[in-house]
Amino acid sequence: MPAIRIPPTIRTCGAPEVHQRLLQDPEYQRRRIAIEQHLARYLLFNLADARTGVTEIPVVVHVVYSDPAGNVGDAQVQSQIDALNRDYRHQNADANQTPAVWSGLVSDTRIQFALATSDPKGNPTPGITRTQTTTDSFGTDDSVKRVATGGADPWPAAKYLNLWVCDLGGGLLGYAQFPGGHPETDGVVILNTAFGTTGTATAPFNLGRTTTHEVGHWLNLIHIWGDRLDCKGTDDVDDTPVAMSPNYGKPVFPHISCNNGPNGDMFMNYMDYVDDDSMVMFTAGQVSRMAATLDGPRVGVGKTVA
Repeated sequence: MPAIRIPPTIRTCGAPEVHQRLLQDPEYQRRRIAIEQHLARYLLFNLADARTGVTEIPVVVHVVYSDPAGNVGDAQVQSQIDALNRDYRHQNADANQTPAVWSGLVSDTRIQFALATSDPKGNPTPGITRTQTTTDSFGTDDSVKRVATGGADPWPAAKYLNLWVCDLGGGLLGYAQFPGGHPETDGVVILNTAFGTTGTATAPFNLGRTTTHEVGHWLNLIHIWGDRLDCKGTDDVDDTPVAMSPNYGKPVFPHISCNNGPNGDMFMNYMDYVDDDSMVMFTAGQVSRMAATLDGPRVGVGKTVA
């Protein structure tokens, strides 16, 4: 068996590729239109302001490995859950890296995550499944999400966030499926060396932010530059500046593109492509978009805990 791969040196996300593939299905197109219409109504009537409490989302982590090094341990899994909770609850210590001009936009999503304690049959579970496979690495074709193709079958997507951890090829750090996709492939896939904050997690992707980014897609967030390279892209969030393209590595503020000076790109946003230690925040507009998702296509996932 080959040794576990070292992560790429720049962030690459497969969510847009998956989205474009799914758009070939007219039913997916219809569902995506309905989701965006729901979002528009939600924002028009300020329904986010009426949302109360904290939503806790049960997570099942499917560890799929061909090499023992890829069989990430329980502590590494828990470190990722902890990182998600810090980032989504605005409790990350590095939030102070947000430039002062945008500090008033930084928001607690009031979303938190916990490993599932009951499986689909109601039996106790640690919230982790482990599958040894003969497949050395996976891509964005969702084969990691099926036993028949060397992966692990999902738990019901209407009740759980399915998170697969595996060896990804093609330079990918992860990918996610936007709301509206097929339930049998719904969830998030993360490279095992870009997962969590301990164990095999390797810099510059060792703070759990790849999962923070991909779960953002699962909650209907779009890349900050809108996945176009002509200054005409949009993430459909009013309080994030227009940007020409993804930012990589560790940019220095301000980084100006698309005539968006003097403050430039919001590269420190979790939905850009910078290194883990350079992405630190969600905006209030992104939080509203996620709230609309929890009120709409993902209404059955999670429960109010506070």
